[in-house]
Amino acid sequence: MTLAIAAAAGLFMLSAAPATAAPLGEATTGARAGQACTDVKLSGSLPVPPAGTAVKQQITIGPDCKPQLGPVQRVTKDGAGAAEVSARTIGAAVAAGTRQVNSASEMYDCCNIRMTGLYTTSTWTTDGARITTASTDATQQWNREPWNAGWSLVSSSKNADCLADCAVSNNEAHAAFSYKGIFDTSGDRYANTHHSYVELKADGTASCRFDVELKNTFIGWNWQRSCQ
Repeated sequence: MTLAIAAAAGLFMLSAAPATAAPLGEATTGARAGQACTDVKLSGSLPVPPAGTAVKQQITIGPDCKPQLGPVQRVTKDGAGAAEVSARTIGAAVAAGTRQVNSASEMYDCCNIRMTGLYTTSTWTTDGARITTASTDATQQWNREPWNAGWSLVSSSKNADCLADCAVSNNEAHAAFSYKGIFDTSGDRYANTHHSYVELKADGTASCRFDVELKNTFIGWNWQRSCQ
């Protein structure tokens, strides 16, 4: 594992509480497959790799409702594996020009069906010393079921602290989802909230940070996040 990827993995923070009503973050035992976990909160960062590649990581809700971190991987955009990239290469600056970064935050169930997702595309131009222009677009996707049921988008937003003549442009996007369908007809049990943050710099480098909040989840659900 490279220094940059190891650092990104080390920044990952986790907290989860089982449905058996233990306080958030308290260690618990006895959770089984099919048992719900409540108030799960996950967060972490990823470096932006060289053009044509992506870094991604999967986090799975494991026994006792404890999230299990998968390896931080670098892949080509077509999904094929790529050699690990050095910290120097990941952090290499671009003297001037246009850059683009895409991020994805997705929640999958234990059958690997994507339930909800938040995606951002950030584009910025730089003269090597200052960001001349910056913009971020955000989109959301969610899984629907027959008879007008399933996941729904409740709210979404995006914001940036600087869009021109910046040393750094901090961009963020948020999306909240609810569920009413086959697995819960009340509409009160499940809710996924995604938060994505992209930092753009005048030297052409960038980084991605993510948070996700899950009202209720199950062992085997997994969070997949990527930055490219």
